[in-house]
Amino acid sequence: MTVIRDGVVLASAERGGRPSTPAHREQLADIDAAEDFLRAYHDAHPASGSLADRLAEVRAEIAGSGTYRHTAAELAYGARVALRDSGWCTSGVPWRRLKVRDLRGIRNAPAVAEECFEHLRSATHGGKIQPLVTVFAPDAPYRPGPRIWNEQVVRYAGYESADGTVLGDARYTGFTAAAQRLGWKPPTQRSKFDHLPLVVETASEGPQVFTLPRDVVHEVPLEHPELPWFVELGLRWHTVPLISNMRLLIGGISYPAAPFNTWFVGTEIGTRGLADENAYGVTRTVAARLGLDTRSERSLWRDRAIVEINRAVLFSFDSARVTVTDHHTEALHRLAWLRAGPRNGAHRPAFTLAKQAAHRARHGSPPCFEERAGRS
Repeated sequence: MTVIRDGVVLASAERGGRPSTPAHREQLADIDAAEDFLRAYHDAHPASGSLADRLAEVRAEIAGSGTYRHTAAELAYGARVALRDSGWCTSGVPWRRLKVRDLRGIRNAPAVAEECFEHLRSATHGGKIQPLVTVFAPDAPYRPGPRIWNEQVVRYAGYESADGTVLGDARYTGFTAAAQRLGWKPPTQRSKFDHLPLVVETASEGPQVFTLPRDVVHEVPLEHPELPWFVELGLRWHTVPLISNMRLLIGGISYPAAPFNTWFVGTEIGTRGLADENAYGVTRTVAARLGLDTRSERSLWRDRAIVEINRAVLFSFDSARVTVTDHHTEALHRLAWLRAGPRNGAHRPAFTLAKQAAHRARHGSPPCFEERAGRS
C-alpha cells in the first residue's frame, strides 16, 4: 500500500500493512536528479571539493534513508538557479548574489508563518525591494514538509454578497470564505483592501490561519500624474510580491514551502489586479471618469483606461520610491534571456506549481494532507 498526499509519496507498506525496511522504501529523492544537480553545482563551483566524494556520500544517504541533505551552498545555488529560470526573475535582480534564508529546521505552522512575516519585513527594505528566498523543511519519507495555501503572502479578501456582487478582490472569494470557515474573522468594517490571513498546513497540525501584522505590509496609495480625480478611487497595492505556494525542486529534493520575491511588474498590479473584471474590475469606472464611449468595444475604451491605470501604478510607486518595473522592460529582458540559449537538463532546479496548489490558493481547497491509498 502506498500513501500519497498532495501528489507526494510519503510512505510505502508491505502487504501486511507495516512500513517496509529502509532499503525497500519508496525513495522520495530521485538519485538521478541528485547526481545531475551535484555535477552542475561542482561545474559552477570547481573549488567546492571532490565531486566523487560528494556523490558517494549522497548515494549512501539515499540508500539508508530515502533522502539526503543539501549543503547550505548547494541549497543557495539551487534556489538561485530556480528563481532565475522561474519567469518571476525580473530585470535587475542580482540572482547570483540572491540571499537565501536557510530555515530547513522549521516545520511547525506558527514558526513558518512568523518567518514569512519576517521575510516580508526584510524584503520591503524601505521601498528598495530586496529579492529573497526562504526555504523551509523539505518533504522526506514519512515526514512531509509544511505547505502554504496562499498564492502570495499578501493578498486582498473578496467578500461575495447574496446578489453576486463582490467587495474586494473577486479572485479570492473562495479563499476568503474558506479562511472564515477555518476561524479567520474579517475586520468589523470590511473594505476593498482587507488583508487575507496566511494559511499554513502541516501533516500533524492541519491548516492554521495567521493574521498578518500591520507592520509587515507596506502599501502604496495610487494617484495619477495628470488626473487629479484618480486618487478619489481609493486604490492601493502592496509592494512585495511574495510568492508562497510554489514547490522548489533541487536535485531530487522537494521543498513544498519556499516563498520567494523579486519586485512587481506594473501590469501585474494595474492590468491583472485592478483592471481585470475577474479581480477588481475598475476599468469601466476609470473609462467613465475619462469620458470614454463604452457602448462599443471598437472604441477601444478598455485599452485606453487600462493604460491610465498602469500609468498611475508606475507613477505612484516611483513617487513612493518603491522598486517596480514596466512590462516593456521585462519583455526585452525575457527576450534577451531566451536568446542566451536553452537551459538543458530535465533535472534543473525549478519552482513548480501543482494544479491542486493553484486551486487551493483561489478556493481554499482541497486540504494538502488528504490521504489517498492505492495498491503498490
